[in-house]
Amino acid sequence: MSIAAINEQLLRAIGVGVALLDLETLRLRFYNDTFREWFGEIEVGQHMTDLFSGLDAEALKAGLSGEGRYATETSFRLRRRTMTVALSFNRALENDEAIAVLVCQNISRIKELESMIDSYSMMVERNTREIKREKEQVEKLLLNMMPRSVYEEYKTFGIVTPRLYDPVAVLCLDFIGFAGMVTAHDPGVIVSELNDIYTAFDRIGEQFGCARIRAVGDFYIAMAGMPDPTDDYAQSAASAAVRFIRYLKQRNETHPIQWTARVGIAAGPVVGSVVGVQKYIYDVFGGAVIHASRLRYFANPMCIVANRALTDQLDDRFVAHAEGKIELADEQPEEVFKIEAEVQASGGG
Repeated sequence: MSIAAINEQLLRAIGVGVALLDLETLRLRFYNDTFREWFGEIEVGQHMTDLFSGLDAEALKAGLSGEGRYATETSFRLRRRTMTVALSFNRALENDEAIAVLVCQNISRIKELESMIDSYSMMVERNTREIKREKEQVEKLLLNMMPRSVYEEYKTFGIVTPRLYDPVAVLCLDFIGFAGMVTAHDPGVIVSELNDIYTAFDRIGEQFGCARIRAVGDFYIAMAGMPDPTDDYAQSAASAAVRFIRYLKQRNETHPIQWTARVGIAAGPVVGSVVGVQKYIYDVFGGAVIHASRLRYFANPMCIVANRALTDQLDDRFVAHAEGKIELADEQPEEVFKIEAEVQASGGG
């Protein structure tokens, strides 16, 4: 680089700190006002390492001796503010004397922007993780409210087409004397007890392919044979019901609060769909739901009753005892059967 080129660079360096230094000794030979303003009390002849304590003198010499240039950055305090400067050293000749031109550019604003971008990127990444986690939680909640196939339809189209499922088995269970239990015990205790019981019911139902549709207070309703039709829907519901009663009997042996349930099971058609717009739920309704709900009122404590449509589908693992006929609303009297397990159902619970 010639002297003319150096002068041209100095003229363009308004607002930029510029200095010349001896390439052999790395001592200052010239600096402009901006350079002095930035770096304070400096003198001609001052060594670069005194001015920039973090400067690697050997790396600087090697860079200037090789490619003829060397670049680095430094930060310092200027009027109670941290300033970051980019240092660019370029080798030049003056009367066959090796010198280096040092150009200092204030990149504090750039660094601030980079820091802001990094912070923003971290915030976006954090928000993305939170949104993903919230989405997974919402998905988990919705999958607890409706079958996966229904959820996928709702997620894709925003609506759920009502579907007729026929035949299926509907299991309805409630607890005898529940109102008195709520009055006699702390509400927190009752909720905790119901949480334990319904969690156990859900696990048992999952074993036998009988999934809970909803639980409202002491009323628990589950379905077998939907959304995917199965030939053993009656066995699934009966097996789950038998295991529900067995679980409660075992639980009552070790817990102070005694839970007495009654169960009604009915086979027949139901319609399933999402009901509501804002506070929506997945619900099922139809003849089988009505029959199962009413049948439970005719069940003795810790017993299971079912309609003929269901008992006709049971295999020899179960025994169905005729209990007579009952009238269900305005319909013809229907025969009711008490179900017992002839063979112990497999699985835990």
